[in-house]
Parts: sequence; C-alpha cells; structure tokens
Amino acid sequence: MSDPESMQAFEENELPGRLDLFLQHGVTTIKSVGDPTDGILGTRARIAAGTLRGPRLLATGCGITRRDGHPASTIFSGNPWARARFTGEIDGVQQMRDLVHQLADRKVDAIKLLSEGACAHHDSPKYLWQNPAFPAGVELVRLPLDLLRAGIETGHERGLRVTVHTTQQVAAREAIEAGADGLEHGVTVEPITDDSLVELMLDRDVTYTPTLWIHDAIHPDARGNLRKVADAGVRIALGSDTFTGRGIFGANTLEEAELMVAAGMTPVQTLIAATSGAARQCARPDIGTLARGQRADLIMLTADPTADIGNLRELRMTILNGRIVVGERRPEPGSRDHATTSPHAGIDQ
Repeated sequence: MSDPESMQAFEENELPGRLDLFLQHGVTTIKSVGDPTDGILGTRARIAAGTLRGPRLLATGCGITRRDGHPASTIFSGNPWARARFTGEIDGVQQMRDLVHQLADRKVDAIKLLSEGACAHHDSPKYLWQNPAFPAGVELVRLPLDLLRAGIETGHERGLRVTVHTTQQVAAREAIEAGADGLEHGVTVEPITDDSLVELMLDRDVTYTPTLWIHDAIHPDARGNLRKVADAGVRIALGSDTFTGRGIFGANTLEEAELMVAAGMTPVQTLIAATSGAARQCARPDIGTLARGQRADLIMLTADPTADIGNLRELRMTILNGRIVVGERRPEPGSRDHATTSPHAGIDQ
C-alpha cells in the first residue's frame, strides 16, 4: 500500500475477509502494534460498533522510532507515503512525549517503541538489520536510552503499558531497565548468553512475545531463547506478527502455537500464553479466562489441545462476547468427535 487509493482498496476489499479469517481459526482478540493510527483506530471503531465483522481489536497506532530508524529506513525506505503513516519518527525527548500523549488522547490500548532506531552517541554499537527482502542488510543503531525512558514514562503516566521491539540482548536489557512492560520479538539475532538478563525479566515481571512465526526460519537462536526464558518462568504471550502480510491470518496464530511447542514449551504453557498471558500483557483482565463476570470468549474443539497443540485446528465453534460467530462444524475425517472448550485470546503483534 503506497497511496490513499491502494489503502482504501485494501480496507474495502481485503480487510473484511482477513479479519474474518481470525474468527474462522478461533482467534477472538488481536493486538495491532504498528499500523497507521487513523486506519487502525477506525477499524477498531467499526468492529466495536458492529459494522465490520472481526475479532476484538486492540491497537497501539503507529510504532515510535527515532528519525531514520526501523521500520522507517528499512521496510518503508522506498515508500514515503506508508512511512509517514506506519511509523512515528521522533528526534528528541519532547517529541517522544508529545507523540505518546497524542496517541493516548486518541485512546490507543498500548504504546509500542522500536529500540533499533538511533544512537545515543556517535560510538554506539551498530549492527546489520537482516531480512530476506534486504539481502545486504541495513545498518542501524539503537534508540537512545533517554528517548526510551521518556516514551515509557509518558505511557505509564497515561495508564498505558509499553512494549519495545528488540532483537539483541543489549537492546532488551536497555528496554527493561528503562521500564518496559514487554519485549516484542525479544532476542532473536543471537543466543541469550546473559543469565542476568533472564533474571532481570523475572524481577521486572516483563512479558516476552517471541513471534517465532516470523523469525523461526531466519534466526536459528529464536527457539532456544524462548525455551530458556520460558523454563526460567518468564511470562510469555503468543504473537505472530501476522500483519506483515504473509501467510493466512488466523492460521498464522495456530502455527505460532505449534512453533512454541516445538521450541520446548508444553501445550498447556502455550495455551496460557495465547489466553490469560496475552490478556495480561494487553491489560485486559476481562478476557483470557473462563470465569463468572468475564467476557464469554471461547472456542469449542473436537480434540484436546492440551494433549496435542495441533488440535487447535479441530475447531467446531468460535464464541465472541457470548455470541456464536463461527457456527458448529462437522469434525474433519479422522478427528475425534467429542468437544473440548478452551478460552482463546490471540495476540497479534
């Protein structure tokens, strides 16, 4: 999407079907972290009003980065129209505070900062941002600590949780020490060798969202890092980075769950990450569990996902806010014919 016409065509012709795919795969809640503020908040309002069918939508609006940071100078480097909408580029502490206040005034559900955005001083360590779309890599440096702190402190002043996009151990530590509530992606480009970083995650009660679906094929350390933090007891939330556009919406969430189990988490741990763990990270205590007074979001399955996480694919029914949004289905050939219920609050990063 590189102009208003293509964006409008997407919203009118493609978005309704993609949102419905989440429901068709049993995902009742998604969280957008880095879409154009006007567009995503408009979509959230339409879903809430019932004029657009889709899962419950939580949104941060644009992701905030330093001038020429990621994804402004990477994904959107050749697309100035999209760059101005998907990213909020700032140059200083006051600009950071002002932008967070502007987003809070528009009632976003959380704030997202991107650590790999700028350097605090001229000799900051650099690294190459690697992505199959950019074979040679793009040289970046980290967001300065004073801007991280300003964004996180301002978000907290406005009662919003703040997550930070990181890929390296040193960036993850900076984000946590600055007060971040969660890490989006966590550590992907290298193995976690610093045990004190894991201890810091535990001490600060940070949530780790691994997004293996987008990183597993290009970052071989991502699975081992997830297993290390999960084994230590760090809080985990399931997130797939689905809105990058690849794959099938909803199906990507199920694949993420399977990858998390393949990385060493148990099916029960993974289900918690997809439900109550994700709900906690989204600051939504009314979803993610089955209890009196909670939102009635659940799925019915024809097989037990605690025995095999792949059984999340055996969907019979999706219920959102107590209403059946995907009707009962006949079991697939070879599947078991009993029904299992499970809360399912997908978090999409």
